[in-house]
Amino acid sequence: MADRTISLTLAEISTLAADALLRAGASEALARSLAGAVVAAEAAGKRAVGLAHLPDYLDALDRGRIDGRAEPLLTSPVPALMKCDCGGGIAQLGFDMAFEELVAKTRIFGLTAYASHNSFTTGELGWYAARLAAEGLVALAATNGPALMAGAGGTRPVYCTNPLAFAAPRADGLPLVIDQASSATAFVRIREAAERGGTIPEGWALDAEGRPTLDPNAAIKGALLAFGGPRGANIALMVEVLAAGLTGANWSLDAPDFQSGDETPGAGLFILAIAPKLLAHDFEARLDRQLQRLATDYGVHVPGKGRAEHGRIALPRALFDSISSFRRR
Repeated sequence: MADRTISLTLAEISTLAADALLRAGASEALARSLAGAVVAAEAAGKRAVGLAHLPDYLDALDRGRIDGRAEPLLTSPVPALMKCDCGGGIAQLGFDMAFEELVAKTRIFGLTAYASHNSFTTGELGWYAARLAAEGLVALAATNGPALMAGAGGTRPVYCTNPLAFAAPRADGLPLVIDQASSATAFVRIREAAERGGTIPEGWALDAEGRPTLDPNAAIKGALLAFGGPRGANIALMVEVLAAGLTGANWSLDAPDFQSGDETPGAGLFILAIAPKLLAHDFEARLDRQLQRLATDYGVHVPGKGRAEHGRIALPRALFDSISSFRRR
């Protein structure tokens, strides 16, 4: 097994990612921002949008789907609204640049909305919300991307996986962090099943003819299904309105493929940040007590496990070698 994996610290993963991104044509700011988000995803156990997702970013930089030199443009049409045109770059860099102002405005006004557009796909959505929770804020985030999922009653892709993320601070514990897709599964899990030659569970996807399928390759050519049927599809539509409608981003139906071509998907990201102490001064203590009661007395799973700060993470040797050897074509 040792020859199939390699053990790295989070600092080593950050260096590996940043070096590869610079070789792919990213600016130092973009490489630093994206490497930080990749490390955060690995630390949170979100491997599918961590280092395993990095080759998508590298290929997108190489092919032009990400402008490695893009400089996000931040504006504020009114004090409690912030807008970011990512310029064909990445959402993470725009959020990094806006973060301090977003936190400060929310503490002053009680709530602030942040909307970005014209970016590559946003990666781990919980990362955005969790960072705000670490500052004592409640956050709701929504994002979209190229169409992968069928809508209620339909068989063709009209929405992306359209996830929602929510985070809230607690007094004596890790923040509550909820991060889930509107689809029955993430697209990357379909792709992983296809790469290993496996099958997928019933209820995950349709083939190109709109028939239920267990074949991940057929699913890639067809459409993902929403969780919970029409209810999940309705949530996907709500996310579409927030992440594409309010931000001015591409509707999922109009977003170019994030895996091919030379055009940005033009994805959108919507975040609402709230200062809870302006509404309930003891919010964090009350939430902590409630979450402990749910977990201890009722056996409820409370999402938001800690992110690894130290220790080592085992990576597939093939992935490590691929990233380490990346060179622009």
